[in-house]
Amino acid sequence: MGAQSAGPLVVGVDSSTQSTKALVVDADTGAVLARGQAPHTVGGGEGKESDPGQWWRALGEALAQCGEAARQASALSVGGQQHGLVTLDAAGAPVRPALLWNDVRPAPQSERLIAELGGARAWAERVGSVPGPAFTVAKWAWLREHEPAAAESTAAVRLPHDYLVERLTGEAVTDRGDASGTGWWASRTESYDQRILDHVGLPAGALPRVARPGEAAGTVHAEDLPLPRGALVAAGTGDNMAAALGLGLRPGQPVLSLGTSGTVYAVATRRPTDPTGTVAGFADARGDWLPLACTLNCTLAVDRVAALLGRDREAVEEGGEVVMLPFLDGERTPNLPGASGLVHGLRHDTTPGRLLQAAYDGAVFALLQALDRVLDADAASDAPLLLIGGGARGRAWRETVRRLSGRPVVVPEAQELVALGAAAQAAGLLLGEDPAAVARRWGTARGAEFEARPRDGAAWDRLTATLADGAALLRS
Repeated sequence: MGAQSAGPLVVGVDSSTQSTKALVVDADTGAVLARGQAPHTVGGGEGKESDPGQWWRALGEALAQCGEAARQASALSVGGQQHGLVTLDAAGAPVRPALLWNDVRPAPQSERLIAELGGARAWAERVGSVPGPAFTVAKWAWLREHEPAAAESTAAVRLPHDYLVERLTGEAVTDRGDASGTGWWASRTESYDQRILDHVGLPAGALPRVARPGEAAGTVHAEDLPLPRGALVAAGTGDNMAAALGLGLRPGQPVLSLGTSGTVYAVATRRPTDPTGTVAGFADARGDWLPLACTLNCTLAVDRVAALLGRDREAVEEGGEVVMLPFLDGERTPNLPGASGLVHGLRHDTTPGRLLQAAYDGAVFALLQALDRVLDADAASDAPLLLIGGGARGRAWRETVRRLSGRPVVVPEAQELVALGAAAQAAGLLLGEDPAAVARRWGTARGAEFEARPRDGAAWDRLTATLADGAALLRS
């Protein structure tokens, strides 16, 4: 291993809803020298919950798979799923399973909090985001209402990545990126908002310190992991902020991520405040901002349509005028939580391939509509779209994005961008460099380039009209 390594080694961790991944990376070159992965289970029946203890066990398993390389690491960082509510008792043990980002039970509490504290515009101006059900503040309000004994037993509240950092270091530390998804960290002041905390009955002392960009959380104190004691531990961040670091994003570079859910985001130098709630006004991990929009229906929804049609997911056919809005799980962007899938414009000559293409069009349309709100007004309209996530490898997804966006597309070769971004943060801390500049030096955004196609304005207009005309059905 020593012969392969030009510089010190760092570990990047991606603790997601479904699994923990760990990469051991050469801090100088970005070469991945070892990797490991261990699964998580999600339960909760109507909700989405996980035992935080299994994240810790999965971290140990993933690091063990990395072998001797992990034991030689000089620094580590954790990127974690955003928004999750981790409640700990006075001894630091979980009071109950964590409520995950995709647990929508707090929808009534979300609506009530928005109304009680001045409405959507006031939240956007103060916090940077309108707190939907995903946000931690809504989950805490749900817990106080439905499980008051659990809330009463809670001495500390953490996000998933904070929980792992605290077990690694013994320090209660978060970062501005992940904190910006709570609903009680205000982007206007870059601090916890005492009025909101008082309103939801959460003492500020129950929350972790917010580290500054480039600041360490501490050093490895845990003895039950295959890591060297005393290795530096960065503050870590949320998974979307880590992916932005992993790509080395500069302001104005748009990213479109195609996974089970879809996201669009870009680094911005101006603080976002979208009163419609379409764009979450997240902070990034460096000191800038990361406006982001998320859709619920992306690759899984289109794959379901392909299965219903009995077709391979790539067996699309362009042409025709059929329109599909594949909102099979309700939709977050646009905000239509009660929606189901909608098909309009079927004709005798509509083919299965055209119907499948319409599903792709509808999923991509929702993301590209949000992209218009994500980008700063001065962002270049012809900047290439960085296409990431599982769908980015699919020709049908790529060509749909090109046809509906009119932009060039780049598909980075690098995989596991959250873990790579965490590794870049660890390397930046170790070497005293900007982590995004580290990722650019590693060349993580390099990949296949595809020229712009003429934008399909007719398809865009049909989708826009169907979304407007079908509003009553989609809201019912």
